Amino acid sequence: MNVSEAVEQRMSVRAFKDTPVPVDTVTRVLEKAARSPSGSNLQPWKMVVLTPERLDELRNLMELRIAGEMREGGDDMEYAIHPANLKEPYRSARFEIGEDMYALLGISREEKPKRRKWFSNNFRFFGAPAACFCFIDRSMGPPQWSDLGMYLQTVMLLFQEKSIDTCPQECWAMYPKTIHDFCEMPEELMLFCGMAIGYRDENHPVNDLKSRRFDSSQWLKVL
Repeated sequence: MNVSEAVEQRMSVRAFKDTPVPVDTVTRVLEKAARSPSGSNLQPWKMVVLTPERLDELRNLMELRIAGEMREGGDDMEYAIHPANLKEPYRSARFEIGEDMYALLGISREEKPKRRKWFSNNFRFFGAPAACFCFIDRSMGPPQWSDLGMYLQTVMLLFQEKSIDTCPQECWAMYPKTIHDFCEMPEELMLFCGMAIGYRDENHPVNDLKSRRFDSSQWLKVL
């Protein structure tokens, strides 16, 4: 598989088979991706890989969170996942992908409980057999956040090269304290995202979702 094929085939998978992905396969990809670009070579990413046993533990813990049992001291949002008062064309793009996904699932806009129930699958890693978390030192700024993006994209393309699918998940910013406690990470590190890792369930309708991309006339200028 070449890079162009990996870019084309990569998607955010939201339903996985239970086919195992060995931990050493995950760690090798994360290590290989460390050749990603990094401003001034800071390499700000801090990664945590969950073994199958620990992944099961976290899923059980998150069932309690989903049911409303909060961590002592609460779980404040780590950061705003979207800007407040999202303007166009970004607002429409966000709305469109959500409506397209729920249409594939047969869930109407009026069926709010069903939508919330589906959203809770985020915190089960959509059934993926492997997962990791990405942290960054709180002293870092936006340039280092961009380094995380380049690193995580490299991770996902390297997994795709192995025909292993992924889903990057910023939703975990909703439960940062829970994940800090579970991963035993120091307070100086901020949780950026999680990532589900495994093999897509081709029979699940949600994996038919194909996100639309803006026409290049909206974002490309040649001088």
